[in-house]
Order: sequence, then C-alpha cells, then structure tokens
Amino acid sequence: MSAAGPSQGARPPGGERRAAPIGGDHTSAPVLEVRGASKHFARRPVLAERVLVAIGRAKPPPVVRAVEAVDLAIHRGEVLGLVGESGCGKSTLARLVAGIHPPTAGEVLFEGRAVHSLEGRERLDYLLAVQMIFQDPFASLDPRMRVHRIVGEALAVHRLVPANELNAAIDTALADVGLDATYRDRFPHQFSGGQRSRIGIARALAVKPRVLVCDEPVAALDVSIQSQVINLFMDLRERHALTYLFVSHNLGLVRLICDRVAIMYLGRIVESGPVAEIFERPAHPYTIALLEAIPRISGRKRVFEPVQGELPSPLAPPSGCAFHPRCPSATAECRQMRPELREIAPGRIAACHLLTKA
Repeated sequence: MSAAGPSQGARPPGGERRAAPIGGDHTSAPVLEVRGASKHFARRPVLAERVLVAIGRAKPPPVVRAVEAVDLAIHRGEVLGLVGESGCGKSTLARLVAGIHPPTAGEVLFEGRAVHSLEGRERLDYLLAVQMIFQDPFASLDPRMRVHRIVGEALAVHRLVPANELNAAIDTALADVGLDATYRDRFPHQFSGGQRSRIGIARALAVKPRVLVCDEPVAALDVSIQSQVINLFMDLRERHALTYLFVSHNLGLVRLICDRVAIMYLGRIVESGPVAEIFERPAHPYTIALLEAIPRISGRKRVFEPVQGELPSPLAPPSGCAFHPRCPSATAECRQMRPELREIAPGRIAACHLLTKA
C-alpha cells in the first residue's frame, strides 16, 4: 500500500491534531532497519584488573546489556512508536538507529545498506539524513553558542549551502518551526522550554533529513506546551515527507500520532504491530499490563493495578523470558526458554510461549 497524500486531521478536545493516517510505504524496502542489533556497555578495566582477571583472581567488569538482539524496520513515511518502561533500552536503541552508538553485535541498515560499511560521503549522507531530537532541549544545546550558530553549524561545517546563502537557510529553518528570525542572535537560556525544543528541531531540519529519531521529545516540557510541539511534528511530517522513530513512555501520545508501535522490555522487542490493533487487542502479557495501567475517565471505579514487581537489572537479566518474574501466567517453560518473536497475525509479531499454545 502506497503512502497517502498529506491531509489535515481534526483536532481532538485535548488540542493535539490527530496524525493523518499515512502509514508509510510498506511495498518497498524499509528506509531504516535494525537486524539482530545488540548494545552492551562495560567499564574498561585498568591494568591491574586485567592482570587479576587473566590469572583468575577477579571477575571481569559487569556488562550492561542495554539492547539485545533487536530486529526492527521503519518504513518510509510512517511514524513508528517505541514504548516501554524507563531503563528498558529505548534511548539506546534510538541512538543505534541515529548512528550515535555503534552496535556491539548485529547491524543497522539505511536504505538497504549496512551503515558500518558506509564510508566518506555515503556515511555523511546517512548521518545527515537521520537526525535525532533529544529529550532535554536545554542540555542538547550549547549554552555558549547563539541560535544562528547552533542551527547553522552543520550547514557551515559540511558546506551544504553556499556561504552567501547560509543566513537565509538558518532563517528558513527557524521559520519552519515557528520561530522569528530576530531570535537568531540570542542564547539558549533566553528561551522557554518550548522554544528551546523548537530550536533543537530547527537544527535537525536545517540539513534536510529524511528520518527524525525523537527520544521523548516532549517529556521535559509543560503539559500546556506539549500539544503545540506534537502538532509541529505532525505538520513537519506532512510538509517534508518525514519518517519518525518516536520514543515515548506516554501511551496516549503514541496512540494519537503513531502508525505502528513496538513494545520493548529489558532490551528486547516483545510485541509489534499497527497501533489500533495493539491498543484494541494486545497479545503479550507485558503489553496487556501496560495498557491496563492507562488512566481512563470511564473507569473511575476501577482499581488501579500497576505492573507487579520491578524491572530486572540489565546487568543480570533473568533466564528464559525476561518478563516471567512479573508475569502472572508464567510457566516452567517461560522460566527456562526464551521465546522467539513470531507472527501472530498479519503485520503483528510477539514473543510469548503462551501465544504459541493458544
């Protein structure tokens, strides 16, 4: 199915405009793909530690398995939501996709080509085409640089526009996000949180990306500002034919703006599929628990029951299914054998032993 043309959605009572049901072009190869990607972090031991480890007198430094054997595909023109609890590896996976972190194992493909094999101009094209929007709009902006330098730095360094057109390109990027060109000489501390967020978006848009990786882009903003920034993201999607990987723990927001959603738990994808189907018919026990925890106006007499237990440590993940210590339906097989992602319906996959027996 090819992507539909841009259309103007109706605004719900909350003020945010619902995303046009573009859905992405699933007839061609994904614009971005993650194949068996893992990312492990370990402290580098000092010389004395390496010697003790070599002679068996000490253990190697612990390894944080932030992302483990993830497969993920993002199709052109769609918004893919990535959700899960804090600490599950969402941000690390986003940085893998954006090229900020190299994978420990597996690979990331951009337009069908392995990113690690790209060199020179081809690698630069990938790094410019996939831009990241960070969670904290203040921490991601250099406080010593004026706005025109922040937005135009990549343009100048990589000579993406002639020197005599640089100022015009900066003003265009600022106007694209609703900021006046007169703000170009100010410093980040002179702006509100919402304005700083727009500066970060303008910096990404200045290099004309094809994919935006958004890591909790509105989590640090006041609720009154969040809807404005979300509406901006949707406007930019239509105007520039952008593709989004949208990382969030806000399930209501994901349901509003995303076409597909991937549920992540302890570094692994446990379920993925179209947003409407996931929210209406969740399959994995973790997905069910997450959705049941969403507050609802109609459920005032409902007893709130959060997901039981604590998220296990990525330093020592459980054996078998990582969710089994918190799953009320876990069996002996769940505790011993890790389930593989399998197709449970057209366009839907999940990793759960209980589903294969259903």
